[in-house]
Amino acid sequence: VRLLCRVLDVHPSGFYAWLQQPHSQRHQADLRLTGQIKQFWLESGCVYGYRKIHLDLRDSGQQCGVNRVWRLMKRVGIKAQVGYRSPRARKGEASIVSPNRLQRQFNPDAP
Repeated sequence: VRLLCRVLDVHPSGFYAWLQQPHSQRHQADLRLTGQIKQFWLESGCVYGYRKIHLDLRDSGQQCGVNRVWRLMKRVGIKAQVGYRSPRARKGEASIVSPNRLQRQFNPDAP
């Protein structure tokens, strides 16, 4: 700690005094809000993103902005479950070729 304080030109007693300071009201509110965010996220089955979490918070009577919810979710590492893509047809040879029973001619000589 002393080396770090010397590099930053800060007195060690000032560093330890800073450690003893209580958390600000904003930080305490963020901690409480993070708990509610995590609760709503778990209730959704770990699917909801910050927009739907914000709507849940607003419905429960909590006032906060969308960007604040996004920031707190990012800080804790909570992410929305991203949808999946349906499997696409694969290129290559067809495994089953149907017989040409109708004898359709796609290049006729005359109409």
